[in-house]
Amino acid sequence: MADKSFLNWPFFEGRHRDLVARLDSWAVSELAGLDHSDTDAACRNLVSALGRDGWLTHSAVNPGAAEPLDVRSLCLIRETLARHDGLADFSFAMQGLGTGALSLFGTDAQKAEWLTQTRAGKAISAFALTEPQSGSDVANSTMTAVQDGDHFVLNGEKTWISNGGIADVYTVFARTGEAPGAKGLSAFVVPAGLPGFEVVERLHTIAPHPLARLRFTDCRIPASALIGERGAGFKIAMSVLDVFRSTVAAAALGFARRALDEALSRATTREVQGAPLFDLQMVQGHIADMALDVDASALLVYRAAWTKDSGAPRVTREAAMAKLFATDQAQRVIDIAVQLHGGDGVRSDEIVERLYREIRALRIYEGASDVQRVVIARQALGTMQRG
Repeated sequence: MADKSFLNWPFFEGRHRDLVARLDSWAVSELAGLDHSDTDAACRNLVSALGRDGWLTHSAVNPGAAEPLDVRSLCLIRETLARHDGLADFSFAMQGLGTGALSLFGTDAQKAEWLTQTRAGKAISAFALTEPQSGSDVANSTMTAVQDGDHFVLNGEKTWISNGGIADVYTVFARTGEAPGAKGLSAFVVPAGLPGFEVVERLHTIAPHPLARLRFTDCRIPASALIGERGAGFKIAMSVLDVFRSTVAAAALGFARRALDEALSRATTREVQGAPLFDLQMVQGHIADMALDVDASALLVYRAAWTKDSGAPRVTREAAMAKLFATDQAQRVIDIAVQLHGGDGVRSDEIVERLYREIRALRIYEGASDVQRVVIARQALGTMQRG
């Protein structure tokens, strides 16, 4: 049973504790024995179930309402789902990330059309930012959106797009050319299935998720598809990541908590030379390191989420620290859990083996670990110069 004493920390309110209790109970009944053999079908079913039972109402703002996204709730949901099932966490997360630009900058019409569907699990969303040559260097994006009357014409490629191939709607970033670099990008909401929009490759990874490379060839979208202002695409992308980067850290925290639970179970039930594995002092040292990494990660994750919910316009530093530390330490925690399981730790489809495959990507997407170090260093320098 995962430790939930952290819910009594001052970061949280009663509604957050109630949310975790209800979701934990739901996950036990709905996610046990989930069939992952067909990844696309599993994701579609998960989105439908998460929408049916109301969990996706937390993934995007309510059209017509004034309440902002509650980042603590997003993080708690991702942590809880990740602890139970990595694909369930992925399915929830992408509904939020894919529509994050609409939640933060969309028009009332855009929100009414798409958020109503994604929050109900009736449409799947995707966030199309990465390009083959740019990766984390968003300012180097080359995909273009050229205005032609009351339309924009999209040309270029996107890759490593989560939910690529199964999404109904994509947030796509393209160069509209107001200025070089970051200042010349804009964001658009693009439905799947338009002429000139094709999925050219499905990408396969060590932890199966729906991923794809997309190509746009003279794909025409109405001017009303523009999200926010022309040239504001980089600001929009960074604002979305500012919210959702903390949730990546929360998912890593969920994986780490599950790994710690599995390690404790193994250490107290497995005997070595007639005594529990836990009696070995070196094993106790490993368990102590794991518990320390989990709590330290949780403090950084929920500091970032609380700071954002408290009204901070940006939490770039806090989110980068949470994402870097929680993902890197979760990798270490899970590796120790695999080691303590011995041969069983590398047996296909064992819990710790699945966690080992799931965690690795979190240290790359939404800003790789070394990118987060650059962000943190620049923030530290800026703080010193302002002081």
